[in-house]
Amino acid sequence: MSRAEMRALGWEECDVVLVTGDAYLDHPSFGMALIGRLLEAQGFRVGIISQPDWKSAEPFRALGRPRLFFGITAGNMDSLINRYTAERKIRSEDAYTPGAQAGRRPDRAVTVYAQRAREAFPGANVVIGSIEASLRRIAHYDYWSDKVRRSVLPDSKADLLLFGNAERALVALAHRLADGEPIDAIRDLRGTAFLVRPGWLPDADWTEQDSTTLDRPGRVEPHPDPYAMEPEKPATAGEGVAQPVRIVPAAERAAARRQARGRTVVRLPSYETVVADPVMYAHASRVFHLESNPGNARALVQAHGDGPGRRDVWLNPPPLPLSTPEMDFVFGLPYARRPHPSYGDARIPAWDMIKFSINIMRGCFGGCTFCSITEHEGRIIQSRSEESILHEIEEIRDRTPDFKGHITDLGGPTANMYRMACKDKQIESSCRRLSCVYPGICENLKTDHAPLISLYRKARAIPGVKRVTIGSGLRYDLAVRSPEYVKELVTHHVSGLLKIAPEHTEAGPLSKMMKPGIGTYEKFAGMFEKYSREAGKKQHLVPYFIAAHPGTTDEDMLNLALWLKKNGFRPDQVQTFMPTPMAMATTMYHSRRNPLRKVSADSEIVETARAGKLRKLHKALLRWHDPENWPLIREALLGMGRADLIGSGPNCLVPRHQPGVPLVAERSKPSRQRSPRRKSLTPL
Repeated sequence: MSRAEMRALGWEECDVVLVTGDAYLDHPSFGMALIGRLLEAQGFRVGIISQPDWKSAEPFRALGRPRLFFGITAGNMDSLINRYTAERKIRSEDAYTPGAQAGRRPDRAVTVYAQRAREAFPGANVVIGSIEASLRRIAHYDYWSDKVRRSVLPDSKADLLLFGNAERALVALAHRLADGEPIDAIRDLRGTAFLVRPGWLPDADWTEQDSTTLDRPGRVEPHPDPYAMEPEKPATAGEGVAQPVRIVPAAERAAARRQARGRTVVRLPSYETVVADPVMYAHASRVFHLESNPGNARALVQAHGDGPGRRDVWLNPPPLPLSTPEMDFVFGLPYARRPHPSYGDARIPAWDMIKFSINIMRGCFGGCTFCSITEHEGRIIQSRSEESILHEIEEIRDRTPDFKGHITDLGGPTANMYRMACKDKQIESSCRRLSCVYPGICENLKTDHAPLISLYRKARAIPGVKRVTIGSGLRYDLAVRSPEYVKELVTHHVSGLLKIAPEHTEAGPLSKMMKPGIGTYEKFAGMFEKYSREAGKKQHLVPYFIAAHPGTTDEDMLNLALWLKKNGFRPDQVQTFMPTPMAMATTMYHSRRNPLRKVSADSEIVETARAGKLRKLHKALLRWHDPENWPLIREALLGMGRADLIGSGPNCLVPRHQPGVPLVAERSKPSRQRSPRRKSLTPL
């Protein structure tokens, strides 16, 4: 991280310089550490510039010009999500910064850092990655500016973009650059995106499939007239001679189709088109998500710009998932498992959160439309071996100074998808479903929790480990299929509270989220209570709900509030829907169309709460018990014709009178009406 450290290592230059918006935490849960250690294991000299002052190029010269490339990332979080709330208010803290100090990274950090690196060393190779770059690899709706923005590639002027979990692409790129191959010739790596001239194809065998318009009925050919008299045609040589019929096996036909798909690029509607037409934006989003399975995804291309300056953003198919031995290798590298010493004793909240937790898998096949995990990590679960995970627990026990015996999580994007996969690799590689568990759990999905139960039991049996609790969100529709797992979890691995996310109670919004019905949650809640009683423990579920999700009406939120009251839930912290780049729910928010189905000019309209007051109302209904929200809820109930829910009865949602406000004052409140127009001082 400094010239002094380079001198101590005997380095005159770095092969790769990584720039990050986070503090440098040498732990596999942090992308910079994982990438740095992986490149180090390949023999490369890696430097890290953490949270540089972006107001000039000088901090980007701190470690000199990298021999191979700059690797640019905003950090573990998107820089805009990190800085702003769902109401677009600036957050007071940054969990990834020493002392939780806010303002240590710029908005759109990937773009800013890449431009500064280019300014510091013109001609140096610049490669961008991380979740911020992944979710902005094509034209996307940007909630914070409320407009469709172009791909991050032309704005950042980067040579290459790595998306998803890009370990393989990163290692291959570094070795090929080290062998002298120019970066603009490296165009065949999975999980990469780059700018090319219009009409560029990798070679002559490739074909382009146009998807720049909505699908319409094709040409209708007239039926031949059976009574028409056709003149006889003269016979040609060989005609009428029987030809042998060859039956092509199904496997051969499938292989031919895969080969053809592997040399096909799908052209998305251009940036200018999706800016001008929300319906075409929804169409592009649907095509993009249907091409996300590494087993059958085709390359994508999208034009940016008009005239001589036009360039195409080319996306190769997503990276192939890592195997279990590869996952074990990545997580078994020699991490220091602590913040860099230069931070001293400064508290870094993100480090406090994860230092005793372990990532056991990647990916999520849930397909929740409001979540961006699928767009980044993919739907195929990539699991570590039991031995690798247990070894990391021992590493924490032996090397983390303040470890008291409590492992705070064995999880990942979800708590209970460990080692779950499709029953058949061929089915998995050809599947184009957006979710393996919606509208129901796929019959080809293996939902066996036995490997996870075994892992839990072995983890808590390690000497020096007193407790192992689960902090990741639980997929309860999978859990109810395994009573043994629920009993194991509830009896041994819940620290009094268990997070769970039904998100809503009503069918309308749940269908737009691709989440199971509330009945499945209630079934799990019953199992949770039963096994807690049997264990002699008083434990509670903490359900999470989303306000103002696309497809949610005022009546839906009211019914959710009534359900919360009936079941005794009084949420303290609630989440308002935040449109993140490229998520399908974001497409619904922006376009008011449903990309879960075929998009057309007259396809289903998805209404959503966009106005500030309406979003506040939906959030207020989640916190129906807070007196500060009662005036807004009363006004809404009157407008909805539900005055019966105002009062002191057991079925009422809010009281008739505001506490602490005298009745006389309430009655004397002026009614809302327009103020009289001020008279003009100038004669007409």
